[in-house]
Order: sequence, then structure tokens, then C-alpha cells
Amino acid sequence: MTPQEFTDIALWFPESTESRPYGPDALVYKVAEKSFAILAEGPTDEPARITLKCDPALALELRAQFPSVTPGYHTDKRHWNTILLDGTVCDDELVEMTVHSYRRVVAGLRKADRDRLRTVLGEDAPPLPSTE
Repeated sequence: MTPQEFTDIALWFPESTESRPYGPDALVYKVAEKSFAILAEGPTDEPARITLKCDPALALELRAQFPSVTPGYHTDKRHWNTILLDGTVCDDELVEMTVHSYRRVVAGLRKADRDRLRTVLGEDAPPLPSTE
């Protein structure tokens, strides 16, 4: 997945916004002012990386399954994973991780925001954005 493809996915979610609060090399994606994803682009000879919120038990499973998934970079290592966009995690899995992150953040919002977004999302996860 390219950084632009990830950006397209992150901005697909209802009320998703993009900002650069940490400088020009990091894009932060938020819903209701709460971060659900960070896209960091390093030097041109290194792959970009994304940081996503994750259930702590699932975070450990993903780290065990994929060498490119590590504890969150500059975040709470228990609740966040950083994924190197080096091609070792398939696009569909990255989309699923992003959906999971967004839904975890929505679940932690104040009731009015949570109820509004759940109405848009419905009971089931939203249809996954296309990675093709």
C-alpha cells in the first residue's frame, strides 16, 4: 500500500480529518478530534509507516504474526501498533486494521459523538474501502 492509498482509506471514514500537528512528515487522521491513525513518511529510501489504535490482545497477536508490526512509535505501546508499509502486510489486512482503529476511537468518544457516528456506521463495520 502506498501512502496515498492509505490517505484515501483514512479519509473515507465519516467525519475523518487530516492535519499535520507534528510537522511536515506526519499526517494525523482524526475523528471528533481524536486520533485514529498517523502516517509518517521518512527519507525516500525508507518505507512509510502507519500507527493505528488497537485492542491490546489483538496488538500482541499482530506483532507476533507480522515482523513489520511493532509497538506504537511515540504512542502508548499497549494500545497502538506501528506498521511499516514495506509490502509484508497485505492491503486487505491494513484496511482491516484501520477499520478496527477507527471503530475503537469512535467507541471511546463522548456519547453524543459516538451515537451520531454509530448511526452513520450502523451495527456492522462499514463496507471496506477498495484497495484496488
